[in-house]
Amino acid sequence: MIETTLERFQADVIDASMHTPVVLDFWAPWCGPCKTLGPMLEKLEQQYGGRFRLVKVDTDAQQQLAQHFRIRSIPTVFGFVNGQPVDQFQGALPESQLREFIDRLLPNPADLAVEEAMQALERGDTAAATEHLKKALALDPASDHARLIYAQILLQEDDAGAAQAQLERMSAETRQDPQVQALAERVRQQLERGVAPPPPDLLARVANAPGDLQARIDLAQHYIAQKAWAPALEQLLEVVRRDRAFGDDIGRKTMLQVFEQASAQPELVSEWRRRLSSVLF
Repeated sequence: MIETTLERFQADVIDASMHTPVVLDFWAPWCGPCKTLGPMLEKLEQQYGGRFRLVKVDTDAQQQLAQHFRIRSIPTVFGFVNGQPVDQFQGALPESQLREFIDRLLPNPADLAVEEAMQALERGDTAAATEHLKKALALDPASDHARLIYAQILLQEDDAGAAQAQLERMSAETRQDPQVQALAERVRQQLERGVAPPPPDLLARVANAPGDLQARIDLAQHYIAQKAWAPALEQLLEVVRRDRAFGDDIGRKTMLQVFEQASAQPELVSEWRRRLSSVLF
């Protein structure tokens, strides 16, 4: 908490709010409600751990500032974000309402995660960017901005199926955006190029000897290498169905690995988990 003056107001409030929300409290030493509100704001500033900055103005000592803000009663509190007052109230509020006021000023945690993802991409750290985007989507599944960036990364990593899954979960309005439509067309083209067909001799082994479980494992690995999750899981599930113990339970164990690799397609993973459970239990 700091007490500001007319001379320091630009730095203490306007400039500071470009980086951290500022709660500006107009008060006076003789004001009874101010003596209730002030300590609560100071306590919350400590509890929020620097997520907002509390700045106080003594209206008796700083009459020009009070006049500029047309203060008619105290306490009067303003919330500043990006150099502008965006919210205000008068009087001493209960702590629960103070928290609501402060929370409205704070950035969305999902937006912060997206910003961290963008910074990671600027550093060339795609893996870190992906983790930040997953965090953003966990915090806000409706964040189409995060899905768009994630889909772009997935396409760059030749996982068009996962990219398509992200695009399909966007709102109908966002899918009409030219940038999204352009990305969807690139995804479609990559999907149309399709998965390279398995070697004919491998297909023949599975067709001629359906009980050749090693052939099914080899076929599944072919699909996994190309991130063709569904046909890979189909072969692996058949291995589990025919002989759970084959290869030290390799069918089930490999399915679990695929679930991790295909985490960008939660609907697909959920469906095949259900199928696996029905076979096991």
